[in-house]
Amino acid sequence: VVCAVRLKGFVEQQGLAGYDPNLDVLLVTEGKLQSVAELQQAALQCTVSNPAVLPAPCFPDGSCCSIVHVVSCEEEFQQQQLDLLWRMPSESLTAALAPLFQKYLVCGPVKVTNPSSPIGADQYLQLRKRQMYEASVMKYGELAQDEAWTEVIDTLTAAAVRFEMLSTAHRSQITLDLQDSSISTKGTKSGAFVMYNCARLATLFDTFQRAVERGTYPPLPPPSELNFSCLREEGEWLLLFNYLLPFPEVLQQAAHLPAPTKGIRITANTEAVCKFLIQLSMDFSSYYNRVHVLG
Repeated sequence: VVCAVRLKGFVEQQGLAGYDPNLDVLLVTEGKLQSVAELQQAALQCTVSNPAVLPAPCFPDGSCCSIVHVVSCEEEFQQQQLDLLWRMPSESLTAALAPLFQKYLVCGPVKVTNPSSPIGADQYLQLRKRQMYEASVMKYGELAQDEAWTEVIDTLTAAAVRFEMLSTAHRSQITLDLQDSSISTKGTKSGAFVMYNCARLATLFDTFQRAVERGTYPPLPPPSELNFSCLREEGEWLLLFNYLLPFPEVLQQAAHLPAPTKGIRITANTEAVCKFLIQLSMDFSSYYNRVHVLG
């Protein structure tokens, strides 16, 4: 222990809101000082590489934010201690580096169902990788067993796990079913299903572009010159009005990180993006199976 500091008085003196009322005396260790130094170095690098980042933009409620801590609910109390310890010497720092505007994106706990034994993150990732491999073999046969597919399987697995995590509101508990087979491309609730339809679209655009180069099709005109009267199918209008037009707004709402109060917590609606992509994939898949797009 290097020293002891009283946090409650500092919180009241600074007029800070939203901190745990049980924050009081903090025993400062070398480890905590090392963490503060790392945070300060990260803020310095951010400012040097992108001077426009600080001073921070302001939220609609008047509060500002230059640092977002992504922290588990179990570690929020310790992170708040570190946050306050970081604020204390800020008066001696330049205004550009003073970490005065901080918010917390608190993530809920992770619960695992049907575990045969205790499982950690590494074991969970290996399980999902094996399921992704088995799903790929079922879909593509011997092709998926080629060594060149190893990197592809790794990338697909990481993306599927991210999608699985982001599909739940970050404040809520994530329940992982180890026996869940929805990692298959036929499971319409999974990231694998979204990626499969993304690959469909990529193949479609690539085929179209090569046909344009051969002179089979004219190139696509700019959006301002599109003739929307060419849309005849109900599914085409559905894709346009339900997905293409609202997509920028969905992204903006999810990434805006709204600050509903002057407290320290914020939210990010990643689950809204995942739900949007799943619905898009389902409607596009239905359209793709009915309509032959390229003649």
